[in-house]
Parts: sequence; structure tokens; C-alpha cells
Amino acid sequence: MAQTVAVEDLQIGMFIQLEGGWLSHPFPVSSFKLSTSQQIVSVRGLGLKQVRWVPEQSDLQPPTEHISGSPVATGASGNGGARSVLAGDEAAGAAQADSAGFVSVVSVVSVVSELEAAAARMRQRLEQEREAAQRCSRQHSEACKALREALDDVAARPQQAARVTQALTRAILDKMLSSPEQGIRIVGPGADVEAAHAMNVSVIALLIGRSLGLPEQEMLDVGVGALLHDVGKQAMEERHCHLDEAGTPALLQAYRSHVVRGVRVAERMGLSAGAVTVIAQHHEFADGSGFPQALRLDKLSLASRIVAIVNRYDNLCNPQSRALALTPHEAVATLFAQGRSRFDGAVLNTFIRLMGVYPAGSTVQLTDDRYALVVGANSSRPLKPRVLVYDPQVPRDEALLMELDQMPDLGIRRSIPMHKVPKPALVYLDPSPRVSYFFEPLPCATPEVELAA
Repeated sequence: MAQTVAVEDLQIGMFIQLEGGWLSHPFPVSSFKLSTSQQIVSVRGLGLKQVRWVPEQSDLQPPTEHISGSPVATGASGNGGARSVLAGDEAAGAAQADSAGFVSVVSVVSVVSELEAAAARMRQRLEQEREAAQRCSRQHSEACKALREALDDVAARPQQAARVTQALTRAILDKMLSSPEQGIRIVGPGADVEAAHAMNVSVIALLIGRSLGLPEQEMLDVGVGALLHDVGKQAMEERHCHLDEAGTPALLQAYRSHVVRGVRVAERMGLSAGAVTVIAQHHEFADGSGFPQALRLDKLSLASRIVAIVNRYDNLCNPQSRALALTPHEAVATLFAQGRSRFDGAVLNTFIRLMGVYPAGSTVQLTDDRYALVVGANSSRPLKPRVLVYDPQVPRDEALLMELDQMPDLGIRRSIPMHKVPKPALVYLDPSPRVSYFFEPLPCATPEVELAA
């Protein structure tokens, strides 16, 4: 149970909780364990007389003094604790007090400057993050618009549609290869659900292909095939474009026909053999349970195996009926559970490493009980993504963004479906009901969000 402790009695090992938003102090979180004397100096410089601390999460017992008016056990100093340092000869004590007072003033001025500098760095980081999010969303929207124009041209001008799709794939691939590492960012879904689905599948599939070291032509086949994997639905009735597993055999057959239709359209477009194969095999599974040919792993191209996994993931997250939607975390867990039989193991492992155990778009609860939205994945630390943290004391446009891979004492406790997140936190985090992704250079480590060493 949390208690309060005078700031002069703070000790290394205490787990404390600071009041106010994160811009009111130089620490990246408001609840943490004191690990250095510099942290204690910084807390004392905040002008607080006492702070909350949690004995159960601390590495020591409270010092001997009255904490919140109740006598508690103290440290080895006996009566007075830290304040007994000035005990002794009266004259010497006075001199020490004067010296300590001067040092204290200097320390406070230093801490105030540190606070102002830390707040400025945080604001700059937030501004950079907002600009990055806007840039990513803008690029995603432009790509979806170009894809929509191509899809609209398929019937009347199939070869023109092919050229636009190939040029779009080339542009995405060139950008993707322009940075040493790329990550996934959640973006607004936009109004074009069909284009957003195709873009999700293409972006993630290309990132997997990049991780697997595919040569350029195979990457182009992955990208074009993924963007056009559902092109056979263009001339179909809307009710036949979505899988209804409880539907009649006739409806199921009508839905499955989009694959054969897609292959015919792709051939009219003059797509490469590799891209046509992706369209033909994007619903095939390694165990032969897919359609339309029930092919097994050895008959599937690598590009098709990649697209099949990503297409399945996006359909789990973004089904036609929102009542059936899984969270990104649940979708990854489902694919992992099915992975031994239905998918290429190496591709599946690469997919999970890329997306993270808690993919972007997941609503989660952190180990300090706060709620957060995962906004970006770190492929090297699948359990430590980038999160937007709910803090009712901080305005939404100043919300704390944390790279959990830089926070050794903080992690994710569990994934939570959106309907189970408390309403104030859900409104604050504002997750989209549909999950849409784009890519961006992975962020570099930022010292200002790390606890003082």
C-alpha cells in the first residue's frame, strides 16, 4: 500500500510515485524505483515536501521517522535519520548548515534548469513524433489513392493498371530500402477499406521479404501480387466478396471464385509469372487446407507463403463483421497456434519478429497498471514496442510516448480488447476500430526518455 515519505528521507531502492504530469519532472515515468543519488537530488529539487512511495515494490524498509504522521521503522542513523548528519559540535554544525544551504540553493537552480531542459526536449520529441505520424499517414493515403486509381482502371485499361501498380510497388520498395531498418506504424484507416487491406498486406509482406533477403525481382513480385491479390473481386457482387463460413455452399463457392477470376485478370494485365502465382496461391496453406487447389508447402512459391500469412492476419484483425475482429495481439497468437501445420515456419517466425508479440494497434496494460496503445513495433525487441500512454493529468496532444526497449523496469502485463479498456482511457488513446499500417525508419534510441543511470 502506498504511503508518503518526506523527500529528505528518500533512499535508493524506494519505489516512488510523483504527482502531476510527466512534463512536471525530468523523469520519463511518474512511478519508478530510485536507483541513483542524482535521482534523489532531482526529486528534492522539485519543491515537494513529501512524495508517495510503495514499500511492497521497494528494495528496503522505510527510514525511522514519522511518515504521514505514523511512526515507522527507520535506518541505522537512529533518531533524525538523514537529518542527524548535521548533529555534533554546535559551531561546526552551524557552519555545515550554512554550507549545505548554499549547496542546496545551487542544487535547486541546477535542477530547475534540468527540468526546463528536459521539458523542452520532451516537447521537441513530441513535435517530431507528430510530424512523423503525419508524414506516414500522408504517404499511406497517397499510396492508397494511387492503388485505387489502378483498381478502377483494371476492367477498361488493364495494362495501364498494371503499370501504375508496378510503379507504386517500385516506389514503396525504393523507400523501404533507403534506410538500414524499417518498422511498422499504425495509421488512420481512411475510407477505402479495400485499398487499405491491400496496402496492409503489401507493406508487411515486403518487410518480411526484406528480412528474408529476397532478391529484387522476387520483392517486386511480392509487392505487386500483394497489392492485387484480391483483384478478382472487382467485378463480383459485394455479398460474394467476403467469407461467410456459416453461409451456404453456393455462397462459399462464389467467394472462393475470386482467386480464379483474379488469375485471369492478372494475365490480361500482363503481370509477371511470380506476381500471378501470388494471386493464385494467396489462400493456399502449407497443410493443403487452402483453396482453390489445396496445394501443400512444396508446391507454394515463397512469395505466396509470405502473402498468405499476412493476408490471414489482416483478415483476422479487419473482418467484414467488426464483432468478429481480433486484436492484433490475438491475431498473432492465433497464427502462432496454427503455425506448425498451416504456414511456412521460417516465414511465420519472421512475421512475428517483425510485428512483435504486441503489434501496433494493440491496447495493453503496462506492468505499472497504466493503459497504453502500441503505436510502433521494434523487431529486435518483440516484447518492447513503442507505446502511447494514458495519463489523465496530461493533455492528449502532449501524451507520453515511450520506447519500452529503453525502460528495463517497465513492460507490458497483458493485451486488452478495446471493449475492456476503461472508457476514459479508450477515449484518450483513441484506437482505430480498423487496423491500418505503413512503414517508417525505425526510431533511434533517445536518451531523454531513459531513467538517469
